[in-house]
Amino acid sequence: EVQLVESGGGLVQPGGSLRLSCTASGFTFSSYSMRWYRQAPGKERELVADISSGGGRTDYAASVKGRFTVSRDNAKNTVYLQMNSLKPEDTAVYYCNKKYQPTSWGQGTQVTVSS
Repeated sequence: EVQLVESGGGLVQPGGSLRLSCTASGFTFSSYSMRWYRQAPGKERELVADISSGGGRTDYAASVKGRFTVSRDNAKNTVYLQMNSLKPEDTAVYYCNKKYQPTSWGQGTQVTVSS
């Protein structure tokens, strides 16, 4: 069974940092490019970042470029999202999924940026 489990969210003040993790199981993680998405209340899910299967290539939404960094550890079947200089508009539920042949969504992890 394919599973994606996101963690690491929380409440943080503007300008703060968080590191999200997504641990995958049920497929050959190292063979797949992965993506981070987010969904804010009342908005559609949007792409935040993606990373190639080996980790050598990354891409980011314009809104997070220079502040967020995506990485992965294939030995741990885990993809990370380091988020720095957080803004209130980064508040959302964050999800990961495969870039191609996406699977069912995990529960996500809530990130709230507020003073």
